[in-house]
Amino acid sequence: MIKVTNQYKISSNLVGLRIDRVLPILDTNYSRVYFSNAIKLGNVLVNGKETHASYKVNLDDEITVNHIKETISETIKPYECELNIVYEDDDILIINKPQGLVVHPGNGHENDTLVNALVYHHKQLSTINGLERVGIVHRIDKDTSGLLLICKNDNAHRFIAEQLLDHTMNREYIALVCGVISVDKGKIIAPLARCRDNRLKYEVNTVIGKEAITHFTVLKRFEKYTLIKCKLETGRTHQIRVHMEYINHPIVGDNLYGKNNCVLYSKGQLLHAYKLNFIHPSSKKEMSITCPIPEYFKNILINLK
Repeated sequence: MIKVTNQYKISSNLVGLRIDRVLPILDTNYSRVYFSNAIKLGNVLVNGKETHASYKVNLDDEITVNHIKETISETIKPYECELNIVYEDDDILIINKPQGLVVHPGNGHENDTLVNALVYHHKQLSTINGLERVGIVHRIDKDTSGLLLICKNDNAHRFIAEQLLDHTMNREYIALVCGVISVDKGKIIAPLARCRDNRLKYEVNTVIGKEAITHFTVLKRFEKYTLIKCKLETGRTHQIRVHMEYINHPIVGDNLYGKNNCVLYSKGQLLHAYKLNFIHPSSKKEMSITCPIPEYFKNILINLK
């Protein structure tokens, strides 16, 4: 646990304001909510005494703020797991995540996730999303393989997050889907929301769904299957999986979406994040990172007619 203390003296331009409004002005690295919680915990003192959020500051009040922070190693249990690092520098880390590895701790996977593995390997990580999601700026599903960008500091995290928000970070996937797609290219525009009947799933919902757009291109047609490339214009949870089921071409091996699509492969969806295009947070240069589909995916394609 780390304790950092900051001290401030109230100037005339702040007199009469509530202390929970004054503190974010004095230190812009923290939000009003953060300081409100710190006040409740007794970590903010006015002239040496605990205070309350509605206290209105006076001229020359001496404010002491004790920032109590747990370290990553105190919160996240290290997990010994080999990492396939595709690229790394002082700002970012790009992992080729294997199928079956959960990205961050949650119900049923508290200690065996990618985040736990990053802690084991002593990686410096951003903390904007909290200690349980250190470094994580975007994610891919447990049974989806491929490229995942990890941020090593908060400045890099903010810069990459902006690209995700304005859709300038390009993410492309390779997938094998059931059935033969007749068109060479397509654009699926179908808003997504959490499924009303199964909270583990998402569904197309034109009433309350959030905008979701997926572009796909046919790479190869087989007798009963189609190999496609997908490009995300938006990044909703399970987006490609739901969209492909929506057009009656569920991803092979996906046991959550589609029916009778796990005969060829049953260990998870044949969906691989193979390409990332983004602007580097420090150099401001465009980067393009790719990684091939896994061997088990290749072997299935080799044996298809």
